[in-house]
Amino acid sequence: MTTDQTGGGRNRTWLLLAFSIPALALLLALGTWQVQRLQWKEGLLQRIETRIHADPIALEEIAALQEEGADIDYRPTAVSGTFLHEAEQHYLATWQGASGFFVHTPLRLSDGRYIFVNRGFVPYDRKEPDTRAEGQVRGTVEIEGLARTAPADKPSFIVPDNDPAKNIYYWKDLQAMTRAASLPEGEVYPFYVDAGAGANPGGLPVGGVTRINLPNNHLQYAITWYGLAFALVCVLVAWFWRARADDSGKA
Repeated sequence: MTTDQTGGGRNRTWLLLAFSIPALALLLALGTWQVQRLQWKEGLLQRIETRIHADPIALEEIAALQEEGADIDYRPTAVSGTFLHEAEQHYLATWQGASGFFVHTPLRLSDGRYIFVNRGFVPYDRKEPDTRAEGQVRGTVEIEGLARTAPADKPSFIVPDNDPAKNIYYWKDLQAMTRAASLPEGEVYPFYVDAGAGANPGGLPVGGVTRINLPNNHLQYAITWYGLAFALVCVLVAWFWRARADDSGKA
């Protein structure tokens, strides 16, 4: 074997290592990250499952927990008051494959405060309240549902800006909803309630739209990244084995 051939083989080896080692480290890091995400997601799902079957707690207690920085999502509650249907706000959404809106209606409580209640889904062509008058319940109502945290800011630059003038929201901005509904901001709870199923006469809005079964594909992702890392190791072993065999044959 000539010196040039030996040097060329070494150069290829170093180039292969320079590419493969960072790639292997990246694949292993991605796999490990997905394992961590899997553990986090399983813990979250377990907390949600436990929480939704707990006894309802008062809005004041939920508000106190939120002020302390605790997670209030999916905590059961029961509220009683009067809906302000003329001030309902519409969040663009899909439900069971259909396009439409989640109807967020202010509920005036007996103490004079307000909370937005996500009464549920209406199809796109039933956005206007007069198309579903039978569901606009009057008088005092009792609602059981789950407390939900509203985002403080737009989740992503990809999400369009809300259009309160047209009563169309692309993200749940409670402050904007409060202003559009002409409610006193200091008297509105800083979270909302997803109403349970069967809460509305006439079938609309369709209640019980809380998404509980969150996707959990992290195990598959982890297997994919670790599998690619294993495949890369196999390629490297095969390459070095062949290179060694070629060197032995030329010696």
